[in-house]
This record gives sequence, C-alpha cells and structure tokens, in this order.
Amino acid sequence: MAKSSTSRAARVADQIRMEVAEILSRKIKDPRVQFVTVTDVSMTADLKIARIYVTALDQEHYEQETAPGLKSAVGYVRSEIGRRLNLRYTPEIFFYRDTSAEYANRMEKILDSLPQEPHHEADESSSSLHSA
Repeated sequence: MAKSSTSRAARVADQIRMEVAEILSRKIKDPRVQFVTVTDVSMTADLKIARIYVTALDQEHYEQETAPGLKSAVGYVRSEIGRRLNLRYTPEIFFYRDTSAEYANRMEKILDSLPQEPHHEADESSSSLHSA
C-alpha cells in the first residue's frame, strides 16, 4: 500500500509542478516572480504539503525580491491549484530556493582543482592479476 501512495504523491507532484510553472509564467503579474523556473516539487505521503523548488534568473536578489514575491503569491497559487486539480484537499504550498545547480558548480570546481594523478603501470598489473 505504501508504494502506491508514493507513486500517487509523485504523480500529484508532477501535476503541481506543471500547473505552478504555468501559473507563475502566465497568471502572476508581480515583476518579482517574473523569471522564476519551477525545478521540482516534493509532496508528503498524505498529499497535504507541497514543497516547490524554484530557481530565479537573478539569483543574487532572490532573498530580497523573489522570495517575498513568491510568499505573497502563495494564496493565489494554492487557490488555482485547488481549482485546476481534482484533489480532496488542496495542499499547503511552500516555496524553496533550489540550490542544486550551485552545489553542482561548487563540486565541479573542487574536482577540477584536485591534482591529476598520472596513470601508473602498477594499476594495470593489478588489474591483469584479477582477470587471470
């Protein structure tokens, strides 16, 4: 039973992601949320809470401009979700800044800064021993 609720949560999350992306791009007129992209949505198993992850074109001013704009739009977005999706309960909506791209860039810089190790013949001989 738990597996079906997880897949249902994933399906609902995907629907919410598409609807919120459309609502933010076409319905919201607030210039603070003009260039926001919905990257992911995670739902609780009971479908009562939706965590919506977004990135903004202007990441430097996210906390000062975009986050307050999204916070002011939560009520409207939730009412639109309730109207568009046939769910028993409209989930509470929380917007979060998606930092996965920044994390990936930081990890790539760290990996690039590591010294390159030359290829050793000892590695080849040990691999040939395992295959024999």
